[in-house]
Amino acid sequence: MHNSVVNVLVANEQHLSYSQIICDEMESSAKARGTGISKRTPDYITKKILEGKAVIALTSSGTWVGFCYIETWSHGNYVANSGLIVAPDYRKTGLARKIKKKVFELSRTNYPNAKIFGLTTGLAVMKINSDLGYGPVTYSELTQDEAFWKGCQSCVNFEILKSNERKNCMCTAMLFNPKENKKKWDFKKHSKLYERFMRMKQNRLFKYFKKQSILKKTKSLILFNYAK
Repeated sequence: MHNSVVNVLVANEQHLSYSQIICDEMESSAKARGTGISKRTPDYITKKILEGKAVIALTSSGTWVGFCYIETWSHGNYVANSGLIVAPDYRKTGLARKIKKKVFELSRTNYPNAKIFGLTTGLAVMKINSDLGYGPVTYSELTQDEAFWKGCQSCVNFEILKSNERKNCMCTAMLFNPKENKKKWDFKKHSKLYERFMRMKQNRLFKYFKKQSILKKTKSLILFNYAK
């Protein structure tokens, strides 16, 4: 199956019929990984396709195998390449890299002066981003557009983001700034350090929420006994 020729192209009205399957795969993939993702509807995917802000991957027989789209924030000053998804049978084949490269090029063409950013929990995506010129940044360097952060509300990790006042969460923020000629971030050099950092981060956040859960239960028990 992987010998099939796969074409990665800018999506158009001919690809609207794939909107539902793309949404379904996004949701099932997030559940399988046990990570959070902002949910999208078929109507939303359709809108992105009609706006010329999406990239789709198809086999020569017309089978859908990958997708990604562009979101703009702060009046076009910030751009996000979101919703990257690859069909299960085509993962670990290099297709995700091709899709990310194509949507990055589309973003640079349509928004040449915009800062391009992303939030991810995956090391593979971080590696791809770093090869494109992204570097890790703090959340404060991302768009502060309320509409962007509102999109995180459907993520399973939203309470973590909220409790940290949008300063930190399970995702790592990465940014490409066209106006800065920074030295390329060496992902390979820092990947082991990042893995250790993520484990520490996850453990600290888990302990924090476990503690909060215990406190909440204790408070409820006290109130219940008091009411008796």
